[in-house]
Amino acid sequence: MKKFDTATVTKSDTAIRREINEQFTPGPTVIANAKALYDNVLCKLPESIAYIITSWYRCPRLNKLIGGSSTSDHMSGRSADLDSANNMSNAELFNFIRTNCDFDQLIWEFGNNTNPDWVHVSYRSSGNRKQVLRAVKSNGKTIYRTMA
Repeated sequence: MKKFDTATVTKSDTAIRREINEQFTPGPTVIANAKALYDNVLCKLPESIAYIITSWYRCPRLNKLIGGSSTSDHMSGRSADLDSANNMSNAELFNFIRTNCDFDQLIWEFGNNTNPDWVHVSYRSSGNRKQVLRAVKSNGKTIYRTMA
C-alpha cells in the first residue's frame, strides 16, 4: 500500500454480506489511529516485502460477529492483520517488523514454528509496549504466549 486509503482500512466482505453499514463510516479517531499505524509501521516496510492487509478496522458489531476480542485494537483502527505476498513468508514479514518498527503488539498468529498463518501488528501514538506474542489454540480457546 503506497498511499493511505480509508477504503483499505474499512474493507470487509463480511460487513458487505451482512449489511453492517457502520463498518464503512468510522469516526475521525479511528482514521487518525489507522493513519498512525500506516505512517509508523506499514510505510516502514520496504517494497521488497509485499503484503496484503486482510483485516484492519472492525466496527464493534463486525468484531463481535466474527468472534474478535472485546478489547481488540481492530475496533479503534490501531491494528491490522497482514499476509505476505510474492513468495515471501509471513515469518519474514514478522521478523522485519520486530526488528525495524515501533509497535504495541506483534503477534505470530497460529501457523507452525517456521511460519505464522498471518501477522497481527498494532501501533499506539504513545506508550507502545513492544509485546511480541504467539497465538495458539488450547482446548478450543486462543491463548497468547510471550515470545522471547
